[in-house]
Amino acid sequence: MGEGEFRVVAASSLKVEEGAHELLNSPDMQPYARFLEAVVLGSGVKEALEGIARLPLEKRYVWRVASALKWAFADCDTENVNADKATLSAEGLAKVLDLVKLRPIQFCMFLKALVGAEKMERVMMKAIAVAKQQG
Repeated sequence: MGEGEFRVVAASSLKVEEGAHELLNSPDMQPYARFLEAVVLGSGVKEALEGIARLPLEKRYVWRVASALKWAFADCDTENVNADKATLSAEGLAKVLDLVKLRPIQFCMFLKALVGAEKMERVMMKAIAVAKQQG
């Protein structure tokens, strides 16, 4: 299968990233787990959504993602990236690239779910244009 191609696989065969199990089983994710279970079972969806609606913003899934991005890029400096890239071993660079390879797709999926496909595309196209302009 080539890069950029996708296929349907059984959930049991998926590799779970380090730390994902702890996040999925955290108390803050339980309302979302109940929602997904209700969707699969076809009943209790309204009640599960009401449970999510009662969560404060800081306990919500979208907040976790958005705040993680804030902290990840709070001190974003391409010169630091260039310095690391110049001094990383080939193995180190390969590990970093492996860590980030799915992140653009995941971020686009997040934005699409949050703001819709058209706005996600506009946001990403603008981001690409700005990044290309940077020296």
